[in-house]
Amino acid sequence: MILCLDAGNTRLKCGLFDGNGWRMQGALNYQAFDDLVAELPTKPTRIVACNVAGEAIRRRIEELADSLDLPLYWLASSAAACGVSNGYDNPEQLGADRWAALIAARALLAGPCVVVMAGTATTIDAIDGDGRFCGGLILPGLSLMRAALAGSTADLPHAAGHYQPLPTNTDDAIISGAIHATLGAIERVRATLADGAICLLSGGAAAELAPHLRPPSRLVDNLVLEGLARYSEAAISD
Repeated sequence: MILCLDAGNTRLKCGLFDGNGWRMQGALNYQAFDDLVAELPTKPTRIVACNVAGEAIRRRIEELADSLDLPLYWLASSAAACGVSNGYDNPEQLGADRWAALIAARALLAGPCVVVMAGTATTIDAIDGDGRFCGGLILPGLSLMRAALAGSTADLPHAAGHYQPLPTNTDDAIISGAIHATLGAIERVRATLADGAICLLSGGAAAELAPHLRPPSRLVDNLVLEGLARYSEAAISD
């Protein structure tokens, strides 16, 4: 039984994987970190984690493992893992959450794909048909784009509009502008791959993007947790 932990910029995503499927998945604000143990339906046998939230969160995960007397394994980016080769100039510099998502994408799809993680930041990464990570983009997430306009301009509001292809009011223009900008970046990355490349979307803002993205595309819950589970099974021996 594997406890998978994805420590993101704003939340801790967690899942309990039994080798065949997920016994539970959820997300906690870091203020509620101590509630994690109570959420578990059964005690895991090990923890596998990735962290982009800083050293303090890393220490809290280490303390959790110590309190449960469990081995803790950190997923870190490498030159290759689980059928994915890393084309980053410095493979170790790639964010661990992006690496986990790429591992999951390769396990789910054999062909070329664009992996979109839409959270506080949006990452857009390309994998070719041979499983090579070719590179990718980092953008402000949808909420960050909107907040930047509201915080850095005198007359633009914290928008509460709706997506429109061609907006005719300011709130809709702000909401739609962030979505259009992200969709355009996704399609420019997809254009670097072979025809028919599928787009995998995950993250808290993925559902906002999915209805407006051209096919083929697929929404996948907690892609990073999927990658952590695959990595744990393939790369960590009991």
